[in-house]
Amino acid sequence: MSEKIFSYISDELKDRALASAGEGITIADARLPDMPLIYVNPAFERVTGYSRHEAIGSNCRFLQGPDTDPKAAETIRTAIREKRGCVVEILNYRKDGTTFWNRLTITPVFNQSGMVTHFIGIQSDVTARRIAEEKLADANREMQRDLESAAQIQKSLLPASAPKLKNMEIAWTYRPSRELGGDTLNVLRLDDNTVAVYVLDVTGHGVPASLLSFTLAHTLSSFPEQSFLFDNNGKELIASAPSTVAARLNQRFQLDLDAPQFFTMFYSLIDERDNKLRCIIAGHPPVILVKEDGTTDLLYANNPPIGVMEKFEFAEQEIFLQPGDRVYVYTDGLSEAFSPEGKQLGSQQIKDAAVTARSDTLQSGVRNLELLAEEWTEGNPQDDVSILAIECTGE
Repeated sequence: MSEKIFSYISDELKDRALASAGEGITIADARLPDMPLIYVNPAFERVTGYSRHEAIGSNCRFLQGPDTDPKAAETIRTAIREKRGCVVEILNYRKDGTTFWNRLTITPVFNQSGMVTHFIGIQSDVTARRIAEEKLADANREMQRDLESAAQIQKSLLPASAPKLKNMEIAWTYRPSRELGGDTLNVLRLDDNTVAVYVLDVTGHGVPASLLSFTLAHTLSSFPEQSFLFDNNGKELIASAPSTVAARLNQRFQLDLDAPQFFTMFYSLIDERDNKLRCIIAGHPPVILVKEDGTTDLLYANNPPIGVMEKFEFAEQEIFLQPGDRVYVYTDGLSEAFSPEGKQLGSQQIKDAAVTARSDTLQSGVRNLELLAEEWTEGNPQDDVSILAIECTGE
């Protein structure tokens, strides 16, 4: 008697549980032609708008419509044909013709002989989530278009070609790790005998770094009214000393604790009359000097990054080039490139590669260093890579 009562109560609880479930539940009879529904719970009626009497006796495919993905429908048919379960998100139609996204879970029920007798379907209305995902995808696509447009503007600030120099050749490359980078470089003629070159690297990546990089490109332009590169001696505009340029930048772009950003920099004036580079190296990776005979030297930064220390007196360095000598300047996206195993590239290997390339053209030498980073990271650079090289070509 007690076993019968227990069995009766268990069936009642099962029915009440199915009826009160928040998700739609259906049972299809796999033994009957076209596997009609033999049970639907109230949640199924609420989600689809079809009453129990309208649904029972029909195959559940009546929920499909013109915009239902045929691939999703085929996934369901294949699972049923192979007598296995599946989970698929499919666009279904309510009785009133409106659509909803249904996360359908199908589970086969086996009898004691191992034959599939029924399929249980659980319908979860995930329309709100799918709409949110679509809106997010649309926003991401719009943001991607904006980033690509901004990247084109940023690239337009790079030099299109180098000014002609009497005894010098300049080559460069720039490759952001993302659509927007914090690196920038330029080559600017300031007067008949003087050319300015700079390479700088803003901390961080993405929009904040690119905005500061964009601003710096304007303050380091050849237009005197907006540039930090000129002084007025009372008669005419003259090129400012590299230490003066660094001090102005340091004063203008002091580190903000609310949005901590600073930048490293190589800035140099090239005097074509004596093949001299007068430069400042502020927190930047070592500059590589490759001499014509293959010997090398490293010029290390003797100043902190710009914006870190207030009222710092920046010290200059001078590089005298002989015919055949080359100078390589690069950002830490090259020297701090990491292999998949976590090994850092480092300045020594860059120096060795620069020496190996001394018989190549200057542009080829720059390209070889860029390829070195690509190979070292196996095509997955973690940071922007900028390289600028200067070669003395005459007396």
